[in-house]
Amino acid sequence: MLGILGKFLTERISNDGYLAVFVLMLLGSACIPIPSEVVMAFGGALASGTFADRVLGDPGAALGLVPVMVVGVVASLLGSWLAWWVGYTGGRPLIDRFGRYLLLRPHEVDRAHEWFERHGEAAVFFARLIPLIRAFISLPAGVARMGFGRFTIYTFLGILPWTVGLALAGYALGERWSTVERLMGPVSLAVGVVALAALGWWVRRSLHARASGGLSSQNGQSS
Repeated sequence: MLGILGKFLTERISNDGYLAVFVLMLLGSACIPIPSEVVMAFGGALASGTFADRVLGDPGAALGLVPVMVVGVVASLLGSWLAWWVGYTGGRPLIDRFGRYLLLRPHEVDRAHEWFERHGEAAVFFARLIPLIRAFISLPAGVARMGFGRFTIYTFLGILPWTVGLALAGYALGERWSTVERLMGPVSLAVGVVALAALGWWVRRSLHARASGGLSSQNGQSS
């Protein structure tokens, strides 16, 4: 599955250049887990010499390294704004209304809000450096009503080293650009396993809390 996705992404970038990098990086920052390590590393590789000539079939069609980095950073920031806006404008009312179906209770959202008030800058910055997690951090930041200015500053600071670093690595490696993907693959898998385990723990805890609350309510009525 990952191989098919990687092939699709590289074909899109080979055919559509900067536009593909822009769209894919925007989506990857807007809660759609597109592997940015593939997009930016391959984009950087297409700015390097003979590899670009061989893949694109035209010596004059190579991408520029600086434009690839600029497009990646701008697209990532715009995608993050989009996800933040969705969370800010629609997240809390929807959670208040339908959160019980997702095992979310109002006081848990309030706690998340307070947590973002204290640690939001660090969460947004470091999440941008973690595969998979980086695709989703903007939405909860919006739901927790993190200020747009603070969110933008720390999002940009997190996006910059990740995006630029991947493009530079792809440029330096050239035809061996997939080394970046192979190195990041186990990290992404480990993060996914930890995230699923945390989700399972949270669901179990929420179900237990609901069951305990219902039992307490019944005991109170019977007494």
